[in-house]
Amino acid sequence: MSSSILQSAAWAEFQRSLGKKVFESTGDGYSFLAIHEKTPLGSYLYVPYGPAAEDKHALTRALDALAALAKAEGAHYVRVEPVNAGLASGPGTDVEAELAGLGLVKAPTDIQPHLTWMVDLTQDEDKILADMRSTSRNLYRNIHKKGVTFEISTDPKDISILLGFLHDVSERAEFKAQSDDYLTRAAQALVPAGNAKIFIAKLEGTPIAAALSYDTETTRVYAHAAADDTYRKLNAGIPLVVTMMMDAKASGMTRFDMWGVSPEDEPDHAWAGFSRFKRSFGGFEVAYPGSWDLPVNKVMHSAYGLARKLRDTAVPALHKARTAAGPALAKARSAAGPMLDKVRAKLGR
Repeated sequence: MSSSILQSAAWAEFQRSLGKKVFESTGDGYSFLAIHEKTPLGSYLYVPYGPAAEDKHALTRALDALAALAKAEGAHYVRVEPVNAGLASGPGTDVEAELAGLGLVKAPTDIQPHLTWMVDLTQDEDKILADMRSTSRNLYRNIHKKGVTFEISTDPKDISILLGFLHDVSERAEFKAQSDDYLTRAAQALVPAGNAKIFIAKLEGTPIAAALSYDTETTRVYAHAAADDTYRKLNAGIPLVVTMMMDAKASGMTRFDMWGVSPEDEPDHAWAGFSRFKRSFGGFEVAYPGSWDLPVNKVMHSAYGLARKLRDTAVPALHKARTAAGPALAKARSAAGPMLDKVRAKLGR
């Protein structure tokens, strides 16, 4: 029974370093890591990409244990993401119906991506490269001719290299990265435990791109990456990804998880650009059930849902009203300007 990095002991320690209250439990055919999260309307338990369960019966036992834990902690509901829960899959199956039958309610939004892109690392190296876009394959094989080298660091302090590139990307592309504190603590907790590595591309000794992976025994996750825009023509980020793949394969991992893509039939999706980038390395799409809630205090869970609906309705409506009123307000200010000037002049006398 394999689990996501988000269900690992190392991830639990990382979350605790952020000040979170974390629970870990193993039972008959299941295991889970649950994080106690707080909201203005109360609290809930969040089980990222979990619980892990051998089959549907084990999943039921896991949900019972989580409900009991939530009651003991005063949490109103449990939010789960059963990506590896022994549920039926394939043609003719209905995972959503199975989850609803267990008393779960679809959450208003997915916290972790419900679509991801995987590369099978059990293939030989030539097959992995052959499935990539030719540009990616050729860059990996030839970029050393341009003086670019790649290093793999197990020193948490090297996360500062990636942070510098992420700052530049955030300013340039209005991209919001995780905070420096979050990524620094992630490196401090996961790298020494063997659950993360830092990959650095260098041009004649100068870092020009970097990436952070999250690792389990079976899977490497392409977690965070950025590059120096000054050297964008070198496209060092592409062979950096391939280097991460080949190192994962050499380490005995069987999958490379690109971690989140948009649907292929949604070209205007906010993730469409980097999703095309991820798909260019070959591989296959994996769909997860998404985030689901197990109400423990049904009244408070309903109140939470109602408050969210009101917020989601009110904020766009307010923005629309402000936008529509803008020209009228500007016209009113323009018309009132001369009158106000006369009043000020009289008062000034």
